[in-house]
Amino acid sequence: MSGSGRLITNVYIDGFNLYYRALKDTSFRWLDLWQLAETLFPQDTINRVCYFTALLDTRPDNPLQPRRQLVYLRALATLPGLEIHYGRFRSGTKRRPLANPAPGLPTSMLFRDSEEKGSDVNLATRLLVDGFNGEYEQAAIVSNDADLAGAMRYVRDGLGRRVAVVNPDSRNTSPRDLAAAATYVKRLWKSHLRRSQFPDTLTDEVGVISKPNGW
Repeated sequence: MSGSGRLITNVYIDGFNLYYRALKDTSFRWLDLWQLAETLFPQDTINRVCYFTALLDTRPDNPLQPRRQLVYLRALATLPGLEIHYGRFRSGTKRRPLANPAPGLPTSMLFRDSEEKGSDVNLATRLLVDGFNGEYEQAAIVSNDADLAGAMRYVRDGLGRRVAVVNPDSRNTSPRDLAAAATYVKRLWKSHLRRSQFPDTLTDEVGVISKPNGW
C-alpha cells in the first residue's frame, strides 16, 4: 500500500459491456473515463485506466455510429494515463432456424450478425501482466463478463492483490462466478456517470473536439 494509505489502482474497462449495460440511449455517453475512475474510487490513487474496445463497422440502420465513435476515441486520447486497446468488430450474416416455421415456408432466415472479438482476452491478459509486474495494489474491472473470472481469481489469490468488480448493469447483479472471483463488488450508478462527463468541447493538437449530436 502506498505511504498515504491510498491504494494504487488500475481500472480496466470493457468498453462494449459498459456501453450496452449503462450508456446506450442515455445522455451519459460523452464519458470521461479518468474522471469516472476517480469518482468510483475517491479514496485511492488512479495509476492507469485501460479501455478495451473495437472499431465499429458502418451499418445501414446507424451509418453515423462509427464517426461518433471516432470522435469519442479522440476525446479519450486527450486523457493522460489512459490507454486504448483494440480488439476487432466482425459483421456478417448468419442463417438461423426459425423456432416455429409456418407450413410451406422456409424453416430458416438470414440475419445480420455483429460480434466484437478480442476485448475480453486483451483485458484479461493486461490485467495479469500488470499484476505480475507490480503495477497496482488494486485492480478494478468495469464489466459483467463472467469470462474474466479466472484471471481475476488468479490476481486475487495467486498474486495477493485486491480485485474490485464494478457492475455496469443497474438492473441486474453481477454473474455469480464474477462476483466470487472479486475481493468486492461495486455498483455503477447514474450519479457516477453524471459526475464524469467531458465538457461539450475539448481541444487536441488537431483542433476542437465537439460532443456528437444526440449525445
